[in-house]
Parts: sequence; C-alpha cells; structure tokens
Amino acid sequence: MLKVGLTGGIGSGKSAVSAGLAEHGAVIVDADAIAREVVEPGTPGLAAVVAEFGEEVLTSDGRLDRARLGEIVFADEAKLARLNAIVHPLVGERSAELMERATESGADVVVYDVPLLVENDLGAFYDVVVVVDAPDETRVERVASDRGMPRDQVWARIRNQADRDTRLAAADLVVDNSGSREELRDRVADLWRALVARAS
Repeated sequence: MLKVGLTGGIGSGKSAVSAGLAEHGAVIVDADAIAREVVEPGTPGLAAVVAEFGEEVLTSDGRLDRARLGEIVFADEAKLARLNAIVHPLVGERSAELMERATESGADVVVYDVPLLVENDLGAFYDVVVVVDAPDETRVERVASDRGMPRDQVWARIRNQADRDTRLAAADLVVDNSGSREELRDRVADLWRALVARAS
C-alpha cells in the first residue's frame, strides 16, 4: 500500500485534487473533515475549545463558529498554537484509525489530505508527498470569489502557512493548478498513473 501525503495552501485546489484521486480509486483520509468531526457538538474536542476560547466561538445552535474562531486564532500565534494543541492530537488519533481501516481493506493507494503537512513536518510519515501548487495571488482570488472571504483574511491565513518555496521543497511530486479545471483534471489523471506505478 502506498501512503500519499497530499498538501497545498489555502486556495491551491488541494480538495479538487483529492476528489479527483478518489474518483480514480484512491482511499482518502481527509484531515479537514476529521478536524470538523472532532469538534462536533457533544464531543470532548468542542468542550475543550469552548473551555479555552469561551462561549463566543459557538453559534446560536451550539455548533463551533469556525469563522469567528478563525478571526481569533489567525490574528494571534499563541492562540493558534493553543487551538492546535487541542485539535491536532484528536485528529491524529482518528486519522490513525482510518488509516488502519484502509490497510485492512487492501487499498493500493491511500491519500492523506493534510493542509499542514509541511508546517508540522509530517513528510516522513508518507511514502510520497504531493504538493498542489498555484501562485499566491491566484489562491487569494479563488478563495475570495469561491468562499466570499475578505482578501485580507485570506492573506492572513497564507502568512500563517508555509511559504510556497518551503512547500515545494518538501514535495516528491507537484501538481500545478495555476490553470483551468480541465487542465487540472488531466494533471490529476497523470498523478494517479504515477502513484499507481509507485504502488506496484
């Protein structure tokens, strides 16, 4: 089984690449989805976040207000570190469970979709590290138009992530996503062929 670490900064198109690989037959373990799961209402994770940051990070129906929490932590490195100290161990534990399940299922290629792979120096845990890349300005425009996030907030998140050169230096394979969706589909197909070749 080939363990693939897939990463890319905000707005790079990492999720589109992950979805494309799933269509080709990869088993996907999605760190973002797990990070949401571990702070669902009623979880110890959400209770710990509220204990640290207060009731103001909850919506009226008791869910985590991710936008509000983002405003707080991305403006303050110490607060971001405190949030990560709560969430990352829970994500790691759940990810390990899902990886074990994928191994038992006999999957050839398991793709671990992890935004902060480079920042947390996790490359050694994978057989191959794939970086989805696009220029910073392109990423800002994508996030602003697709998610409606103010550009200054997108830049704040970019500054809190590894810079482009650092991320590219960690890559075994790079997927260029500076072009159209059609071009990306072709690149994902090429990537899949390369991963299957490595797996066999």
